[in-house]
Amino acid sequence: MFKNSEITEIGERPKRDEPAGRHTRARPAARIPSVRVVTYNIHTCVGVDRRYDPGRISTVLREIDADIACLQEVDARLRIERQADQWAYLGAATGCRVVTGSGVRQPRGRFGNAILTRFPVLAARSIDLTVTGYEPRGAIDADVLIGERVLRVIATHFGLHGAERRQQANRLMAALGDPIPANRREAHAVLLMGDLNEWRGRGGAIRSLDRRLGPSAAARTFPSWMPVLALDRIYADGRAILRDVSVYRSPLARLASDHLPLVGRLCWSPRELRDRERVRASRRRPRPRSNNWANI
Repeated sequence: MFKNSEITEIGERPKRDEPAGRHTRARPAARIPSVRVVTYNIHTCVGVDRRYDPGRISTVLREIDADIACLQEVDARLRIERQADQWAYLGAATGCRVVTGSGVRQPRGRFGNAILTRFPVLAARSIDLTVTGYEPRGAIDADVLIGERVLRVIATHFGLHGAERRQQANRLMAALGDPIPANRREAHAVLLMGDLNEWRGRGGAIRSLDRRLGPSAAARTFPSWMPVLALDRIYADGRAILRDVSVYRSPLARLASDHLPLVGRLCWSPRELRDRERVRASRRRPRPRSNNWANI
């Protein structure tokens, strides 16, 4: 199921002594009350006006200013135009680390998913979601370090047929249930984002994901000029909760792709925060002095 050879991290990591802007430097754990996330099908950077323009996509991503972005339909096919490798271009344009995962290989190049993040990437692998008789599909499964916490981020793009999507959802759930390898740290939380292509609401593939991860917000993201279908989803599980899920509807976002970005805020659960404060409070309490003469 897992294929490590199709996963690559590209892009320079920002140096500590560089005058980095808000798009390049990861924040220390103590300063991370929440993490802004987005899933976005960029339609190979071809807008609704049929114009190829990666610059518009990078502008939308910078406007959203997410800490973690999961992208679908990223293209690195051979082109005459500049910015042929969209993974490299978008990583440089946003100042983020990029984890690539090719879902479809074609004679003219690669086509698939990407994760953009400001945080260090500990490990990444590919989950094969290809169903016989349909075009190749996959998911990126990456471990991201946020302060002292490990967040497991899964970026995926399901197929166009109902039976295909059900099998893909089942494979993802099986991967989440697999034992943690010895060379991998246990995740504090799981974040799953992508274009699930499920237009039937809570039916089909969504039902099995909802049972395992809890219901996702069904915000309409497709088509971008008049959204009527909730094809894009964000799920969170573990010691983190998802808040403030909304569709990003700027004029440029309506033009740059046929999908609108779906944005959310990932917060560590109140229980974990209470437990952490309780530990800190116990450390601040003065220790009782030993009464050396009591047993004389």
